[in-house]
Amino acid sequence: MSDYISIYQSIQNECKTMAKGTPPVIIAVSKTKPYEVIREAYLQGIREFGENYIPEAIEKFTKLREEFPESIESVHVHHIGPVQSGTLRKLFGIFSYTHGVGSFSSLTELLKRAEKEKKTIRYFLQTNLTSENTKHGFPLETLLLKGDDLLTFQNEYCIWEGFMGMGPSSGDLAQTRDVFTKLASFRNTYFPHKQLSMGMSGDYEMAVELGSNFVRIGSKIFGERDYGTHTV
Repeated sequence: MSDYISIYQSIQNECKTMAKGTPPVIIAVSKTKPYEVIREAYLQGIREFGENYIPEAIEKFTKLREEFPESIESVHVHHIGPVQSGTLRKLFGIFSYTHGVGSFSSLTELLKRAEKEKKTIRYFLQTNLTSENTKHGFPLETLLLKGDDLLTFQNEYCIWEGFMGMGPSSGDLAQTRDVFTKLASFRNTYFPHKQLSMGMSGDYEMAVELGSNFVRIGSKIFGERDYGTHTV
């Protein structure tokens, strides 16, 4: 039996030391991991999980709720992949947060769907500060042009939590620090009451130092990904 909670708590304690304010929420990224891993992590006390693949998450966390009905109230499942208009309707009911809203068309559809489903979801606007064509998300200039209008993109069930950012695909830590610094400065200057979702297993320390409120930790807790097990 793997001791997931000790690793999780060690990361929590590290982040408490580094954080300048309230320590961040540690999301245990369980994507591609089988249900048995989710079950064991839950039994050990982990309550924040991250998943990319919607059908896979629905299968695993529906099973968790059936076996442990109390998990409906205590577990938060974070969708950490890009939000796509064609599949976002499936987010409601399992996911508490979605971190990858990267277009206004997806955001508009998410708002409509939330009203229809009458189920609460919190979302982050995904930013793209590396100008990579392979990356999803808004340039900061686009968000700045919207200004206070961004505050209107929410309703009773769909709540704007803040901004999500990632470093370059190369993993270059100097460029990653630049991305995190720019996004933190943007948040602090224009939307100081909003949250930041930045940092993964390889760069969460600098993200926390720069004020991230949510960090996404997968391999450091669960080991390397299990490829080939998910359904897109």
